[in-house]
Amino acid sequence: MFDPVIAPSGTLLGLLQRGRGDGTLHALAAPRDEALAALNHCVLSDPRHDWQVENRSLYYARLFLDLDGGLDQIERHLFGAEDILDTEDSRTGLALAVLGHLASYGRNDALALLRRYAAAGSNWAWALDELALRDDDAGLRGLATSVLGRFPATAEGDAELAATVRDAYEPRPWRLWAEDPRESVGARVRAAQETGSFDRWQRQMRPSGPRPGWSVQAVFDWADEGLERGTVLHLPAARCLGAVAGPEDRDAIIEAARSGTDGARGAALHYLAESRDARVLDLIEAAVSAGSRIAAEAAVHAFERMCGPEAVDRARGWVQRPDELGASAASVLASRGEAGDEKLVLGALRETVRSEGPDAPLLRALVDGAGRLGICCAAPVLRHIYRETASSQLRGRTARALAATDPTFATGFAVECLWDCEETTREVAAQYAELVDARVAERLRRLAADPAEEAEVQSAIHDRLGPDPTAV
Repeated sequence: MFDPVIAPSGTLLGLLQRGRGDGTLHALAAPRDEALAALNHCVLSDPRHDWQVENRSLYYARLFLDLDGGLDQIERHLFGAEDILDTEDSRTGLALAVLGHLASYGRNDALALLRRYAAAGSNWAWALDELALRDDDAGLRGLATSVLGRFPATAEGDAELAATVRDAYEPRPWRLWAEDPRESVGARVRAAQETGSFDRWQRQMRPSGPRPGWSVQAVFDWADEGLERGTVLHLPAARCLGAVAGPEDRDAIIEAARSGTDGARGAALHYLAESRDARVLDLIEAAVSAGSRIAAEAAVHAFERMCGPEAVDRARGWVQRPDELGASAASVLASRGEAGDEKLVLGALRETVRSEGPDAPLLRALVDGAGRLGICCAAPVLRHIYRETASSQLRGRTARALAATDPTFATGFAVECLWDCEETTREVAAQYAELVDARVAERLRRLAADPAEEAEVQSAIHDRLGPDPTAV
C-alpha cells in the first residue's frame, strides 16, 4: 500500500483526512454535497499512515450521521471489481468499520450492506467481526452457509477452516454456528473448533524455533544465526546472557561489544546496557561512529533502554550530534531529563520540525518531553505540529503537551478536540475545554450520552460536570 496523499491542512479534505475536530465543524458549515464528497473520499481512500494504530471510523460514522449521508459510494467501493483484484484489509477495512459504527447507531442500510459483504466480499472476515458485535443471532445464523461455502469439503479446506476458527478475532458467529443442527454447518464447525484447540495446544507444547546453548559463545552464535535468517535477536540474546554469563565472561562480552560480529555485538551491547556497565556508553558511541548499520542500530536501541543518570548525563553531550545517536539522546532527555534540560529539548524539537517536518517519528518523544518539562516557549512550535501533522496519534500527544504549556489551549484547540477522531484527544479536551464556549457544554452532554463513546472520555466528562451532565 502506498502512503496516502494528504491535502493541505487548511482545506476541508485535509482536515477530515487528519481526523481533526475542525474537520467535522467545517463540514457541517460547508455545502452538504461538498462535505459528503470529502467524507467519502476519506472513507474510500484510507488517509492513515498506520491504519492499525490510528482511529477514524467512529469519527467518519458520526459525520455520516450528522450529514445524513447515503452509502451508495461505499457500496460501489466494496462490490467493485477491485475487491477481487486487491484483497488487502487496508482497502476495505475503514469502510467496513464505518458501516459497523453506523449499524450500532441504528442504520439498517449499513447492517444490510455488512451482511451482503460478509457473504460475498473478499474481506469477509472483517465484515463478520463487525457483525459479531452488532448483529442479532438470526442475522448471523443466516450467514453460516455462505461463509462455510468458502471452505471446500476437502482436507485442505477443513484445515483452512480450522485455522480461521482458531484465529477468529470475534468468536461469537462460530459459536452460534457450532449449535446449528445441520451436519454441514454445526458438525463441521465443531470439528474445526476441536482441531483448532488441538493445534493451539501443540504450538504451546512445542519450542518455537531454535534455542541457544548454555554458554556465552553459544548465545553469540545464536544471535548471529538469527541475523542470517533475517531475525534480530539482540534483546532475547541479552536476556540469555544474563542467565549464563559469569564474572569470568565479562572480558569476552566487552570484546564482543567492541568488535564482534553484528549479532554478538548487538547482544553484548544490550547486556552491558542492562547491567549498567561503566564502559558501555563508550562502546555504544564507538558502534555508532564506526560500526555497521546493524551494530549502530543495536547500539542506539541499547542506549534508549538505559534508565540510569549516567545515560541522561551522556545524552546531554550527544544531543547535538547530527546522527541517530543524537536523535536518541534527544529522546532520552525528553523522557528522563531534568528541569535544566528544557533548552536542549526545545532545540531538538525545533530542529526536528525544521529538518524532518511535522510527522517525524522523533517528535512523539520530544512533544511528550515538552509537556512533561512544561516548556512554555515551545507552544508556538507545538501549535504548528498540531495543525500540520497527518498523524492523529501525534496530534493527540501534542494536545496534551499544549494543555501543559499553552495558556490559550482551553479556549482554543481544546474546543475542537472534542470532535477529534482519537478518544485520548477527546479525553484531554473533556478535561480542559473552557465551558464559556456554548458549544462545549452541548458537546460534552452529547458525548456523555453516546453509547459508542469510550468509557475514559465519559469518565472525564463526569469528573468535570458531575454524574448528570444534562444539568449543566
